[in-house]
Amino acid sequence: MTSTIVECHQLTKNYGKKKALNELEVAIPAGRITGILGPNGCGKSTFFRTLTGLVRPDAGRIEVLGKPPGWQNNSDIAYLPDRARWYPSHTARMALEWGNSFLPGFSMERAIQLCDYMDIDLDMRVGGMSRGQEARVMLILCLARDVQMIVLDEPFTGIDVISREAIVASLIDYLEDSEQSVLISTHDIQEVEGLFDYNVMMKEGRAIWSGSTEDLRAEYGSLRDVFRKMYMKEWNK
Repeated sequence: MTSTIVECHQLTKNYGKKKALNELEVAIPAGRITGILGPNGCGKSTFFRTLTGLVRPDAGRIEVLGKPPGWQNNSDIAYLPDRARWYPSHTARMALEWGNSFLPGFSMERAIQLCDYMDIDLDMRVGGMSRGQEARVMLILCLARDVQMIVLDEPFTGIDVISREAIVASLIDYLEDSEQSVLISTHDIQEVEGLFDYNVMMKEGRAIWSGSTEDLRAEYGSLRDVFRKMYMKEWNK
């Protein structure tokens, strides 16, 4: 495994006149749980879609696991997009069976253990689940894979506080001894501050700060306070 999992140099992506990524420069270390932080519209999702090969940049360079994004390394990445949903008529068990059939590195045994840990009834239909339960099923499909990198795009959006806390606790317990690299984007850090050990803060398509949580706290204070200070102008608009 390389010392970095993602490296970007002047990475640029435009949607019409809007620069979703604006000469983004960032290097993300391997083996960390990294928070990609920033307000909505700052480029987090575009960054994730670019590193998974779903979006092609207009300029600049990006390497993921030492290679350009694409089919060469997608089997080593578990990706949960920001609008992931499952079929309402399917049960959680059917979702796991699909994962076992199609997702590289998927462990049915691990998935069933995660369902038990996250209190997911295997026979419950997705259509009858709460938003938090459905989010847990999608998360399990990622965590049950033996891959180098897990990418979770806004996994807490639209989920009630209790479910959010349960998911964060599950992630902390599950990833505590893992060597996997995990990238999680969010614009709400109130319940997840203790989850990250490395952070990239984005604004208007750029990385305005990156470093370990330990260094950030030593220099600036709590992650929550730094986040508020850096984005106060956006929140007051």
